[in-house]
Amino acid sequence: MSMSLAQRVLLTWIFSLIFLIMLVLKLDKKIQWNWFLVFLPVWTFDAILLLMLIVKMAGRCKPGFDPRNGAENLKKRVWYLVAILLKLAFCLTLCVKLERLMEIWLSFVCIPLWTLLIGAMVELGYSVFHFRRD
Repeated sequence: MSMSLAQRVLLTWIFSLIFLIMLVLKLDKKIQWNWFLVFLPVWTFDAILLLMLIVKMAGRCKPGFDPRNGAENLKKRVWYLVAILLKLAFCLTLCVKLERLMEIWLSFVCIPLWTLLIGAMVELGYSVFHFRRD
């Protein structure tokens, strides 16, 4: 399952555009859909990313896999997996809050987002300031 850069960008733009159109229609009260339906393009895109990531991680189990630079690559993919799951958790709790299915404080809704942003800052700092020891 390999996609070119242009295909990934196009897929991202299509799902973002569909989500933004649905969000604007919902906020303008043109549609009376459930918030879970409005966020469906986001979850579909995340499911595709999750599937591609799992396939790549499972590719490490096949015979003939070259383990060079494997530990570093595996750590990065595990971080991507955690990031996608945190984003999904944030979207899910946000929809629950917007639909008023449960009384959740907004600060609790944002905990997965804050964790994701802190992890992204750590990842960025590590990739910028990482020095190889040869």
